[in-house]
Amino acid sequence: MVPITWYLILAAFLFSCGLYAALARRNAIAVLIGVELMLNAVNINLIAFWRYGENVENLAGQMFSIFVIAIAAAEAAVGLALIISVYRNRKTVNLDELDVLQG
Repeated sequence: MVPITWYLILAAFLFSCGLYAALARRNAIAVLIGVELMLNAVNINLIAFWRYGENVENLAGQMFSIFVIAIAAAEAAVGLALIISVYRNRKTVNLDELDVLQG
């Protein structure tokens, strides 16, 4: 049986990579990918804590994980729609070049 620390280390690594991608990248699509990586790290933590918890019959960890997956799908759909809209208007997805408040 795999120890829970391996899952937590994997999740911490994924979350760190996602945080770096979300903060250091200038491309809007790379930022969305970083956010998705962070949400997947949260899912790994939820499932690991559910699996190694005392009350395995309680499906709270799985339900939270499914809820996070639904949120991630909605975030990806809305985020990509916004990026496509901005690209059609501004011809760029570089976040440094976007100053939406100016006409």
